[in-house]
Amino acid sequence: MAGRPSRPSGQPQSSKVSQFKLVLLGETSVGKSSLLLQFVKGQYQDFGESTIGAAFLTQMVSVDSAMVKFEIWDTAGQERYHSLAPMYYRGAQAAIVVYDITNTETFVRAKAWVSELQKQASTNMVIALAGNKADWSANRAVEYTDGQGYAADNSLLFMETSAKTAMNVNNLFLAIAKKLPKSEPLGGVAGSAGVRGGPPVDLRQPTQTSPALCCGN
Repeated sequence: MAGRPSRPSGQPQSSKVSQFKLVLLGETSVGKSSLLLQFVKGQYQDFGESTIGAAFLTQMVSVDSAMVKFEIWDTAGQERYHSLAPMYYRGAQAAIVVYDITNTETFVRAKAWVSELQKQASTNMVIALAGNKADWSANRAVEYTDGQGYAADNSLLFMETSAKTAMNVNNLFLAIAKKLPKSEPLGGVAGSAGVRGGPPVDLRQPTQTSPALCCGN
């Protein structure tokens, strides 16, 4: 039908969409909000305000012949908001735990988040570990192999990312989308109020990547 809107994959807009709730977790200032802004809007801000409570955005992605809608909760990293986290990761099908490769303490805290998710969240949750601020590798405090090894030991997806340069940002969400069960769409937080995302992202096209990517089982 002429003039019918289509997705980047060429699918008509009425195509079946799989919907998933995803939560971002990690210590304050590791770049969770920056990763989300880069993924949803392709933007980066040097001086972003800290998230208070949580923020909510959505983004559609094209994976092979399927459309995936991420409903993303960006949680605050400050300790005083920790008690609220279960409210956001409860019922989530995926989580990204973020740490700053220039700050060892954030890696320790990321491990604690992973442990909490493994104990409290859904057993089928897809968990990804993201070592952010890869553009600051000259100031690295956490080695790539440390993140890679921990992820492998805990069956996590793993990538180092840069919200500033967009390195591996789309690839990270692509890896998660590929592991989610598109045949049985799951409701995330449909109907929730929040800022809607930008245009769909076609994740079949590669973005800037690091020399070695690691994705756990």
